[in-house]
Amino acid sequence: MLEHYFKLAAHNTTARTEILAGLTTFLTMSYIIFVNPNILHDAAHMNHDAVFVATCLAAAVGTLIMAFVANWPIGMAPGMGLNAFFAYTVVGAMGYTWQQALGAVFISGTIFVILTLTGIRSWLIAGIPKSLRSAIAAGIGLFLAIIALGGAGIVVANPATKVGLGSLTAAPALFAILGFFIIAVLDTLKVRGAILIGILAITVLSMLTGNNQFHGVFSAPPSLAPTFFHLDIPGALHTGFLHVILVFVLVEVFDATGTMIGVAKRAGLIQEGKPNRLGRALLADSSAIVVGSFLGTSSTTAYIESASGVQAGGRTGLTALTIGVLFLLALFLSPLAGSVPEYATAPALLYVACLMLRELVDVDWSDITESAPAALAALIMPFTYSIANGLAFGFISYVVLKAFTGKFRDIHPATLLVAVLFVIKYAFFPG
Repeated sequence: MLEHYFKLAAHNTTARTEILAGLTTFLTMSYIIFVNPNILHDAAHMNHDAVFVATCLAAAVGTLIMAFVANWPIGMAPGMGLNAFFAYTVVGAMGYTWQQALGAVFISGTIFVILTLTGIRSWLIAGIPKSLRSAIAAGIGLFLAIIALGGAGIVVANPATKVGLGSLTAAPALFAILGFFIIAVLDTLKVRGAILIGILAITVLSMLTGNNQFHGVFSAPPSLAPTFFHLDIPGALHTGFLHVILVFVLVEVFDATGTMIGVAKRAGLIQEGKPNRLGRALLADSSAIVVGSFLGTSSTTAYIESASGVQAGGRTGLTALTIGVLFLLALFLSPLAGSVPEYATAPALLYVACLMLRELVDVDWSDITESAPAALAALIMPFTYSIANGLAFGFISYVVLKAFTGKFRDIHPATLLVAVLFVIKYAFFPG
């Protein structure tokens, strides 16, 4: 049955290889079941246990859709960066309810489906400058970094200098620093699940030193009721929310598409001049966002950690099926998830941030009309605590600099459209 459905022989793989590849990918991305509930609970005040269940289910459903619709070895889960934007910016800074934020996720997912089915998504991706795409990823990394450092108490508010250094002798800071080094060392040594090991090591150590309480490991899954179908779609259609939806769509488009193409190319699933299943994979990705909004979590997306499974030999949807089943089994780990303190997940955020900053190498630093907008996009995100503002500064400055230096032909209609939408937002809906 597996051979018939997943075409294992045609992809020169076996069921054993695919299952091991799925286990490898799960170990590298399963940190999200601890990080996502902490983020959405911390800033958006969502029910921690319900978000844990929603995270596991969204990851499982999204990955299973990827397995059976696209037959690609890619794992999916609520995305890093978008969950922080959801919690810290939309709910925390802008003051919207998490129900309205979920409504925005649903609308963006629906738009995502339409863009995929009509082919507009490909036009949009092709039209955004490479420098800006790279800067957006790096800027989200910086945004995650300031959240992580703040959560660990390493960076604190300072009325004289805006921000300052916290107490490095306090337990949260010490645990976070140790956790970061554990993750970085293990990942450098190619240890599978380095981020997950780092989170669990700090959690156990904090319990042994009396800084945290142990709530157990296994139990029946908690109730999903506090978040299930609590999205507020009418509230998300409020005029001030339009640019939030725009940001969700743009980041989802760049993040998911870039990740899937990168992983698929590494697996040999996209070859020049040959048919591929990218369209199906994009549809699976956009459908998963809609499902996640119903369950009660921020946008679900493809994970770059899937490359670890591809490296282990994964080539088909059987790898994704394995990942999906493991996320379903993770539902029974809710007591452990509730035992993980914020300073144990902060090192994971900080390490992911470090990895995302390497995207800056793809910026064309020799051309100021490319590099200045890219730098602004990356810098504005952490300094204004908003991915949306970073995108706006990047797109608007790109169009202005190109137009006034005689390079108007370099501006793709998609880039111009996004820039105009952001100008309208700031001009007429500045709040």
